[in-house]
Amino acid sequence: MKIELLKTFLEVSRSLHFRIASENLFITQSAVSARIKLLEEDLGVLLFDRSKKHLKLTPEGHRLIKHANELIFMWQKTKQDVGITAQHSMQLVVGAKSTIWDIVLQNWLHKIHLNIEDVSLLTSTYSASELRKSLLNRVIDIAFLFDPTFVGEIVSEKVATVPLHLVTTNPDHVDSSAALTDFIMVDYGESITAQYLREFQDAPEAKHFMSQPRIALNFILDAGGAAYLPRQITFEYLKNNQLFLVDEAPVFKREIYASYLAKNQKIDMIEQVLQLFPHVRT
Repeated sequence: MKIELLKTFLEVSRSLHFRIASENLFITQSAVSARIKLLEEDLGVLLFDRSKKHLKLTPEGHRLIKHANELIFMWQKTKQDVGITAQHSMQLVVGAKSTIWDIVLQNWLHKIHLNIEDVSLLTSTYSASELRKSLLNRVIDIAFLFDPTFVGEIVSEKVATVPLHLVTTNPDHVDSSAALTDFIMVDYGESITAQYLREFQDAPEAKHFMSQPRIALNFILDAGGAAYLPRQITFEYLKNNQLFLVDEAPVFKREIYASYLAKNQKIDMIEQVLQLFPHVRT
């Protein structure tokens, strides 16, 4: 099946090594090579440059990565949707930026699991533009973004306001912005980045840039440093004195919106699951 060819291609594109890909996929190296050759013959292009010592993606290979991920996700969606029909469950497809999963969605998914029996969840991570496109194409049912969407029949509803506090692993820095010496910049969107640059014009440039707060949290706990992080994921570490609040630092706030199509046939289910967020529609 071509889905298996695409999965094999993605694994080789990640490892850039047929042997490592074969070990990760639990198949032989010759099977990996055969699958890649079949895919290349089907597409009529070379996906990997094999002329040098190290395997390298061709331009065509780079372009295929996005399409392969989309096709595999759609196949998973189709299999789940067809499979749950017999069980009289409803599939709910949720997409979000990677940062938002960490901040508020993990607990929300758990609430859905505990409170709503007749729903089957399928989740994925997208960029903001991909989320809006997937909504309009009815690939996903709910998209979570940092900004409301005003496109066509998309409805945007604020589900959370997240305070972001500057924390440090060094207790000597709680009274000073010197905590920014080993500062990690987390991607909360352009508005937070702009606020940070205004407030800390004289601060040293960020040492590292990370896409998810959980990654930044684990990094500074291990290596030391400072970062703006949601209070939800730092509470335990502040309580145990593994992290410390920088008292004089401004608190930033990031709003999170749920977007969905007003004419979605699953609108009743969408409204039901969104009510599981605190203070939504109370």
